[in-house]
Amino acid sequence: MLTILNSSESPGPAGQTPENLALAALGWILADQPRAERLLDLTGLTPDILRDRLDDRSVLAAILEFLINHEPDLVAAAETLQVTPQNLVSARESLTR
Repeated sequence: MLTILNSSESPGPAGQTPENLALAALGWILADQPRAERLLDLTGLTPDILRDRLDDRSVLAAILEFLINHEPDLVAAAETLQVTPQNLVSARESLTR
């Protein structure tokens, strides 16, 4: 039997959904104070938005967009999360559909 999943539910690396990859990326970002402050400064996100809207696909996409716009962070996050940078880019694309 062939099952076609909605792209937002399609498992990525190691079965991770785009939402889970974005949350893992957020954890990586927040582990470094200067990087966390840069996220807030550049995205317009606030701690309240992050707390209250972590289930919002646009917030999750903004987190990944932040990484995509700074290649050194994108590569470092991907390495730490044991995914490829393209996996993070694809997750963002999925979240914006």
